[in-house]
Amino acid sequence: MKHPRPQHRDQSDKPVIWTVSVSRLVELFRDITLEFDDQADIEPIPLGFEDAVRHIRERLATEHCDAVIAAGSNGAYLKSRLSVPVIIAKASGFDVMQALAKARKISPDIGMITYQETMPSLVDFQSTFGLNIVQRTYATEEDARSQINELKAAGIKAIVGAGLITGLAQEAGLAGIFVYSAASIRQAFDDALELARLTQLESTRGRILPVADTLRARHHLNDLRGDSAAMESVRQSITLFAKSPATVLIQGETGTGKELAAQAIHRAHPQMQGKVQAHHPFVAVNCGALAESLLESELFGYEEGAFTGSRRGGRAGLFEAAHRGTLFLDEIGEMPLPLQTRLLRVLEEREVVRVGGTRPISVNVRIISATHCDLDSRVKEGRFRADLFYRLSVLRMTLPPLRERPDDLAPLAEWCLKNALAAMDIRPHANLHAEILRCTPLLARHDWPGNVRELRNMMERLALFLAAEPLQALTPNLIARVAPEIVSDDVSTMRTAAFPAAKQLSTEVDESLEDVLARFDGNRAATAKYLGISRTTLWRKLGEKT
Repeated sequence: MKHPRPQHRDQSDKPVIWTVSVSRLVELFRDITLEFDDQADIEPIPLGFEDAVRHIRERLATEHCDAVIAAGSNGAYLKSRLSVPVIIAKASGFDVMQALAKARKISPDIGMITYQETMPSLVDFQSTFGLNIVQRTYATEEDARSQINELKAAGIKAIVGAGLITGLAQEAGLAGIFVYSAASIRQAFDDALELARLTQLESTRGRILPVADTLRARHHLNDLRGDSAAMESVRQSITLFAKSPATVLIQGETGTGKELAAQAIHRAHPQMQGKVQAHHPFVAVNCGALAESLLESELFGYEEGAFTGSRRGGRAGLFEAAHRGTLFLDEIGEMPLPLQTRLLRVLEEREVVRVGGTRPISVNVRIISATHCDLDSRVKEGRFRADLFYRLSVLRMTLPPLRERPDDLAPLAEWCLKNALAAMDIRPHANLHAEILRCTPLLARHDWPGNVRELRNMMERLALFLAAEPLQALTPNLIARVAPEIVSDDVSTMRTAAFPAAKQLSTEVDESLEDVLARFDGNRAATAKYLGISRTTLWRKLGEKT
């Protein structure tokens, strides 16, 4: 352990971050620490649960720490017991799928043990892959040990989970597959570093940041992908709007990238370019995800004693946290009318009054709002204040749905699939571009109600299938099997993964038949397998073309 440092330090000092782990995360934390060593003073604490809490509390009496990084049940335990901010590293969906793919090589019967909550999405996953995934939850170490023993008695040979689970599984003579990746831990370090910088900055103003809601704008103009005229117009609008401090209203269907556009506007502002992002925070809140009373305290903050359970000393709101930066109000159409009145006053007066307080606090914040609903109609219906609507929509932008820019479909699909494969450390197939083009007519049949988000999710699903069978090519038949909603006219009558896609995809098969046959040097058995049809069907189709 390092020697205690004074509690008061110079503002120019690097942020102090402690990592807490006792499992396989120790090595992963250590490796990632090397990447951030020049940006923060990072120290490992090889303790867990109550031992870690006791140790950290003792040190905080004489030392300073900006953030703690932990994971799993250990992280949840620390977060509820420490006054210092705790960043919990979370396994991504890709981490889970990659761990299950590794477990599959050991046994088709897999145990998945998670802290307190199961993962309902794995039900569809296991049916698609023909796996038997038995999910269990735990609350304590003894509980976890008991679950592992029960799974072992049931014949399970591979257990997927966090460090505590994999360690206990190996003690029990089972294979323990670690669920965290370097990318997920690296994200936790990024979040902790950003939080530490923002905390240092705002401490000079005598205010405490609302930890969970402070974000960095990670996306920029180039992340809005697509060469269509519609997307070029969007990028031009972002560049233009970034030059103005006026409010912006972004409209668009779900999944079109409204927050991405908001972050791009924030980062394209002349004052943001070349600056450390911590000096110009980007703070986001979903106005439809919180109850009215909670949203009020989150936005405007509160004074000590304002309500039962309020934090000692009070708490700054998101307006204060976003001072000199951007506050992004997502789903603004869901904001309750009483809060609309308070928001309007903040926009007009440029100051906030915390809940339970009387002292106005000056704020300099740029407001960007977003909605998927028709605010004009809501104004007419009396569900949204007209004066607030006009105040929020000085500048307006509408993001086009994916179905209205078909030329972007193939490039976006390829980009998403390559990113998904890269996240799993898999090199894309040399013919991936040609395979995407071959599948584009099928993809174009779908309306994509979830827009780019839906496309990205589907490509992540495809990446997992391609990773499971590295020699497998991307074909229309594979897409029909993995994503039956693509070939279904009615999502409510969606076919199962066993859907006989060859009949519906005869056009694509006919068009690519000669190319595919040449690809396999005339091997008709390989060609039939690649296309997902029988050799008899292949013979018939070849006869039709002669």
